[in-house]
Amino acid sequence: MPSANPGLLRDSVKLTLVAGNAEIVRRLQVIMMLTAGRDREDDMTNHRVNRRSLLLTGAAAAASLATRVSPSLAADTVTVGVVEPLTGNAAAAGQAAKAALELAVDIINNPHPELGNLTLAAMAGLPNLGGAKLKLIFADHQGNPSLAQQLALRLITQDHVNALFGAYQSSCSFTATAVAERHGIPFMVGESAAANITGRGFKWVFRGTPIASDYARTYMRFVADMKKRGVKIDSIALVNENTDYGTSVADTVQEAAKKENVPVALRIPYSASTTDVSAQVLQLKEKNPDLVIFISYTADSILYIKTLRNLNYLPPMVLGDDSGFSDPSFIPAIADIGQGLMNRSAWAIGKPGSTTYKINEMYKAKTGRDLDDTSGRDMQSFFALADALNRAGSTDPEKIRVALTKTDLKPDQLMMGYEGVRFDQTGQNVLASTYLIQLKGKTYELVWPDNAATAKLDWPMKGWKQ
Repeated sequence: MPSANPGLLRDSVKLTLVAGNAEIVRRLQVIMMLTAGRDREDDMTNHRVNRRSLLLTGAAAAASLATRVSPSLAADTVTVGVVEPLTGNAAAAGQAAKAALELAVDIINNPHPELGNLTLAAMAGLPNLGGAKLKLIFADHQGNPSLAQQLALRLITQDHVNALFGAYQSSCSFTATAVAERHGIPFMVGESAAANITGRGFKWVFRGTPIASDYARTYMRFVADMKKRGVKIDSIALVNENTDYGTSVADTVQEAAKKENVPVALRIPYSASTTDVSAQVLQLKEKNPDLVIFISYTADSILYIKTLRNLNYLPPMVLGDDSGFSDPSFIPAIADIGQGLMNRSAWAIGKPGSTTYKINEMYKAKTGRDLDDTSGRDMQSFFALADALNRAGSTDPEKIRVALTKTDLKPDQLMMGYEGVRFDQTGQNVLASTYLIQLKGKTYELVWPDNAATAKLDWPMKGWKQ
């Protein structure tokens, strides 16, 4: 019988020593002792044992152990589990986010030097993991917080993802992140704004998007700026859906308004699943505030604008808190009756030839429509997660978590209008910020602040009275 190649076995041990895996070294050393000397038959077991078969067995054992205990050596693919509402009332937003994340993965997995300094765009894959590719596993929580929790658990325990991402509705992000925290898996919140998500002392949860306090400060600065221009804003109204997202943002805006001495004429909480908001619109009509801020999801945002038209009540200005106002189905549904309404956004397509313009063209080629703010914030948060995965140089959860805490992305590395990405001790990006945009025709245009504006702000809104 042929003899095993001692040099091959020694090389295997050397490679294992480089990897620092003492357990594999020990097993291979035992195999070397067993295979010393001439090949012989083992009469006690009637099985032929030779150095060749033992060497193959040892190599298989080494490979198996290396996969389990040295993840940084075998990371051909890094898997991220994504929980989003792919069906249900927010399906359009979930599908838009899915397309955006798939585009982000394409940009990272394949070289895109035309995108300038955008994080990880120039090379293929994650260079610090030997060019490992990113893979997404999507799970549809349908807007159900309990299902989001179950799916996060499945992605961790059955799909063995290296990180989690999601989950659009704040109530779903709230439950899913608790599962990640319990199991010690990094979770990047892409777009959910409720303050309590990063307010629980968790160490495995990070959020790239601006949050309620950022939006409230923006709205109060905008009101102050309009007053300086001579625009009459004697009072505002807040209309919010009553789950975690709407309640958290409305609470924060109301508190900021009180601090800035901006009168809140009324606040109207409501169920996002409602099919009739006539009573709420009549309340607005009675109080007649100068600015109505809607904190709403998709179906209810559309319902409110249509009900304003049906009851012939046109406020001086409507301002949407992103979400439903940024959903791809919103503008086609209300463009003819909602001219001049405003929305918040940290996304701007930019001038032809710019990185953001090129990204938008790629997204449009994939979906047939422009990238929206919510999906843009998803992409940006995902790029921040991928940056941390690369800097960790490993799929070890703790190394990824530590890398996230050390994130320090600069504006020229981003696709969104943030001042950067840097996480505080709660996991919140302290450099996130936002713009205000206005519906003109069938597209939003950036109108505030002035130093970033690409179009003139029209006040009051025209609505259906064009």
